[in-house]
Amino acid sequence: MRALIVHCHPKPDSFTAAVRDTVLDRLHDAGAETRLIDLYAQGFEPVLTAAELDIYLDEARNGAAVADPVADLRWCDTLIFVYPTWWYGLPAMLKGWLDRVLVPGCAFLMPDDANRDIRPGLTHVTRLGVFTTCGASWWLTRFVGAPGRRTLLRGLGVLCAPRRKVAFAAHYAMDASTPQSRARHLRRVARTMDRFIGPVPRRSEAPA
Repeated sequence: MRALIVHCHPKPDSFTAAVRDTVLDRLHDAGAETRLIDLYAQGFEPVLTAAELDIYLDEARNGAAVADPVADLRWCDTLIFVYPTWWYGLPAMLKGWLDRVLVPGCAFLMPDDANRDIRPGLTHVTRLGVFTTCGASWWLTRFVGAPGRRTLLRGLGVLCAPRRKVAFAAHYAMDASTPQSRARHLRRVARTMDRFIGPVPRRSEAPA
């Protein structure tokens, strides 16, 4: 198991960091290989530049400025995101990572004469996990539509293996959280990870 964890939070002592550490602990206990991308700690530049946009469709050059995370994506079979939900969606830093790193030729294949739509490029990713916190309550988040969750589990998910295993856990009403609710959530994250790490359907079981 080769797990890539993308962590996004500006404060190293945040509760999101505690969630990340719980995720990493369960992976390490399972003997998984791990790579951690800490966007703020690494000073990732999230802004897609005009120069990058000019070569976006050039698969020979479009990943040059983000070669390391592109290589990480090609390496992993498990992709996990740990971040806070802000304004019901992804932090700008994480959205920028998607904009710059999920380039054609890596994350997906562009339409061509034989294909009218994009095709998945991350079919080697058989596990996709999302662990987040939400300031809003569960019902309000669902009412708005949880766009951050949908972007990752649906939008990115369709680029991964057809029979991918999915994990999701959120601490809702985070702004009113207590030490007890946070501890309870970390236990939930650990249980979710244990189920997530379990067997994945063999590639031959995926639909043709």
